[in-house]
Amino acid sequence: MIKRIETILRSEEVGYELTVQGWVRTRRDTGTFSFLEINDGSSLANLQVIAEQTLPNYDGQVKKLTAGCAVKVVGRLEKSPAKGQTVELHASDVTIIGWADPEEYPLQKKRHSFEFLREISHLRPRTNALGAVARVRSRMSFGVHHFFQQRGFYQVHTPIITTSDCEGAGEMFTVTTIQQNEGASKEAAAKEFFGKSAGLTVSGQLQAEVYALSLGNVYTFGPTFRAENSHTSRHLSEFWMIEPEMAFCDLNQNMQIAEEMLKFLLSDVIAHCQEDMALFNKFIEKGLLAKLEGVLEKKFGHITYTEAIEELENSTKKFEFPVSWGIDLQAEHEKYLTEEVYKKPLIVTDYPLAIKPFYMRVNDDGKTVAAMDILVPGIGEIVGGSQREERYDVLQQRMMDAGIDVEEYAWYLDLRKYGSVPHAGFGLGFERLVQYVTGMANIREVIPFPRTPGFAPC
Repeated sequence: MIKRIETILRSEEVGYELTVQGWVRTRRDTGTFSFLEINDGSSLANLQVIAEQTLPNYDGQVKKLTAGCAVKVVGRLEKSPAKGQTVELHASDVTIIGWADPEEYPLQKKRHSFEFLREISHLRPRTNALGAVARVRSRMSFGVHHFFQQRGFYQVHTPIITTSDCEGAGEMFTVTTIQQNEGASKEAAAKEFFGKSAGLTVSGQLQAEVYALSLGNVYTFGPTFRAENSHTSRHLSEFWMIEPEMAFCDLNQNMQIAEEMLKFLLSDVIAHCQEDMALFNKFIEKGLLAKLEGVLEKKFGHITYTEAIEELENSTKKFEFPVSWGIDLQAEHEKYLTEEVYKKPLIVTDYPLAIKPFYMRVNDDGKTVAAMDILVPGIGEIVGGSQREERYDVLQQRMMDAGIDVEEYAWYLDLRKYGSVPHAGFGLGFERLVQYVTGMANIREVIPFPRTPGFAPC
């Protein structure tokens, strides 16, 4: 039987024949046999294989194995006398599936910088750190679906190509075939493929609202795109968003669901990715696990935007970006509030109407909206959400004030015409969360194939 290395290392059962398949990490010879370290991607730890010189291909093949070679090993699992490992595989057959030229294979037994590994994104998952990130990301993706499905939410697949700019920031990638249709008539070229201007989605929220106002509670989890010329360690041009939308829901219920989701995902990954999380805690961010446990143990704080501004204005700390009511909070402001003042996750609500999108519900004061951001120590904003404007006349006026073509969004206004109800939702950038959980300094390390301005490998 073929077994995954993770399963083998977790089991205490020995004395049976099995087959493993994977890639050689290292090989060293000692006397009459070789030690092979094999990894199949299922575990941070390698499986040690004892390959004796009595194997028929020992001199001709086994002794020529180097890092990166793919092998299939048949053997008997035994207890290991060596420290740091409980079992080892005594090989009765070693088959080389694929060779890797040691003169060309770029991953050798040394620590490579993350910047270098980005240049070989097709090979970087074979390293300890990036392999651990991939496993953690996979577990957290599963956790997202588990959380919402447990609570009766329905997943909705919102479109990747859209004619709606949810954020209204003009940062959409245009989707067109016109430039590719060389030789086509001018009349044909003047007509867009979809009959109107279209772009890659920046959010699935507006379409999720359609289904929330039919099914109750829904969520969308998929790729989104921003044509923002940003090169910071926190921005990507393509990233994944978690966006639940809930009917008959106000801002308070929205905040509660968001806090529960964050705590569920952190708790789940700590419980199920212990080996990988220990690596991050030791080599990537010292004290990472204590930081995450702190989020789990504490009830999130809650202040209004106005209270946050007062706190910042009364501070003796000098900020790069000046503070006054009406500004959008910057990362330095968010980190100050969470790390130095409240020392815990913080939910900030009721932001100025002028700095928030048209779909957020206007509060009774006429100056603020029912919005909320969740800020966490170490990274700042991690969740942004709001109660949506369910009043037809108010929403229509907000759209007109924002210069939005009301006719183009007639379908969105219709949702307020026919059985409108209070509803709310939020968005969470999945990579931002994975970055927080793994302690990775750069968000490019937590997505398999990062896309940033001037950079799109594979």
